[in-house]
Amino acid sequence: MSLERELKKRSQEKCELCSSNENLQVYVVPPSKDESLDNALMACKTCVEQIDNPEITDANHWRCLNDSMWSEHRPVQVMAWRMLSRLKSKGWPQDLLDMMYLDEEILEFAKATGEGEDDSNKVIHRDVNGVVLEAGDSVVLIKDLKVKGSSMVAKQGTAVRNIRLDRDNEKYIEGKVGPTQIVIITDYVKKI
Repeated sequence: MSLERELKKRSQEKCELCSSNENLQVYVVPPSKDESLDNALMACKTCVEQIDNPEITDANHWRCLNDSMWSEHRPVQVMAWRMLSRLKSKGWPQDLLDMMYLDEEILEFAKATGEGEDDSNKVIHRDVNGVVLEAGDSVVLIKDLKVKGSSMVAKQGTAVRNIRLDRDNEKYIEGKVGPTQIVIITDYVKKI
């Protein structure tokens, strides 16, 4: 059975976050790229747009999390926690966060994108032009880079897709150049 069909069955053809039944789509919870029931949920277009674009988030839309945060499904719990963390300055989301319980493993996954961290402690990765980089972005190398510990040279213009961010250092990202996973300094990349 396809993932979309399994998610429609699990969600009863409703958004698993707000219960809307319009414009539904499969949403894979970042930073995961594995499209499985443990990492994806059925979400409406409105929820996905607000998740992906924090600047257009309408806090009142997310009052629905009062119900969906109690879901038994990991991806729904993770996205409910992330959105409540994003909105906690509004007051009512903090109350819901205080009631919410997540297993350690699920909480670790929920925190993987940096959501919920105090902004003063948050590590922000920027490319050579100062553009903010997010996990899963694609970048291009702006100069030839020798790869330490090998004879390989990553050539200028090479695209690195699906990058991962170092949580402790804003200058380091990880990505694959060919078959090799390497650490790249953000001063040598430009977001595509």
